[in-house]
Amino acid sequence: MEAYLLDWANLLLRWLHVITVIAWIGSSFYFVFLDNNLIKPTASDLKEKGVDGALWAVHGGGFYNPQKYMVAPKSIDSHLHWFYWEAYSTWLSGFALFTVLYLWNAGSFLVDKSLMSWSPVQAGFAAIGFLVGFWLIYDCVCRWFGFKEKSELYIGIAMLVVVGAFTVVSTSLFPGRAAFLIVGASIATTMSANVFFWIIPGQKTVVKVMTSGESYNPEDLAIFGKRGKQRSVHNTYFTLPVLFAMLSNHYHFLYANAHPAAVLFGMMLCGALIRQYFVQMHAHHNQRAKHPWPFAVLGVIGIFVFIYALRPDIKEPSAETAQTLNNAVTYSQVQPILQQRCYTCHGSQMQMKNVRLDAPELVEKNAQNIYQQAVLLKQMPMNNATGITEEERATIGRWFNSGADVKHLTSLGK
Repeated sequence: MEAYLLDWANLLLRWLHVITVIAWIGSSFYFVFLDNNLIKPTASDLKEKGVDGALWAVHGGGFYNPQKYMVAPKSIDSHLHWFYWEAYSTWLSGFALFTVLYLWNAGSFLVDKSLMSWSPVQAGFAAIGFLVGFWLIYDCVCRWFGFKEKSELYIGIAMLVVVGAFTVVSTSLFPGRAAFLIVGASIATTMSANVFFWIIPGQKTVVKVMTSGESYNPEDLAIFGKRGKQRSVHNTYFTLPVLFAMLSNHYHFLYANAHPAAVLFGMMLCGALIRQYFVQMHAHHNQRAKHPWPFAVLGVIGIFVFIYALRPDIKEPSAETAQTLNNAVTYSQVQPILQQRCYTCHGSQMQMKNVRLDAPELVEKNAQNIYQQAVLLKQMPMNNATGITEEERATIGRWFNSGADVKHLTSLGK
């Protein structure tokens, strides 16, 4: 029953997390678009109000006229909406999902004895340490370089080194699937922390000073806007790398290779380059930058390089192997493999994901799922904790392609 309830918690939290991610990333992309397309007004009334940029847009049958004030308007005569719950909800739902799926089952998801022989509790604290550590390092880097000349270039270079180091260390300590997720979650935590510690507090300070009725120096408030803008821009470059890291852990071929850290870092870099293209493309349309097509080309070429580098090594089978592959496999040959490799989590004592495989009729019912998870995706057994071999996966594959017959039973299967 516990496993069943955890599955429901996993599903509902994942659903909530995807919804909040869409809301946050969508609003982030929209405001980057606005910043790169707002046009300085020529009308005297807008200049008098302090409007620095404006845009006309049409959507859903209505016309919209967003306006941006560099420091703060003289007055706000309607409700002021704060864009922060999208970010907070994304992190809270994501961490809850991480807790239910990974921390609660740390022994299965976070521990690979061939990489690091530690307890589930140690692995769980180490994973949380990655989330906190990345934010602290990033924040120190931003504080160190501040807003000096070329500071963004130096911050970018420094963070490339930090991300590279995190991918190497993570893939050296954690199983591939968990390692990829932890790197993505570390960057995502930093994105939410930017909103919580810098962007929103800075905006609230500006509003408080503006509405207090006291005189203020616009230059003193401008620092809050500059800092918030800096962290917001960093967040938009983090988005595509984070989304890739979060999704990639579902694809075995990305981390089941000799260089998983290089794959993760390289693909995230490709995502950042593609994001750079879209950011500058909007600026280009507003005639404020050259066309950024080289960034998109580099990102796409990089992706194709990884597609080629990770291609499966297909060899022509020998005559003996070919004959073996052509031989139909019966349940009597597959059942011992299931007993040795799968019953631990899908037997009478435990039914992870509400799946049980210790009876012929149950195997027949789950044949498609067994083939997908153990042969095609190679995601099961989790982290290959039970040591299934490639030959055993191939046997299961031949059994499924032979019709997934369960009629030929051994004494153990009857």
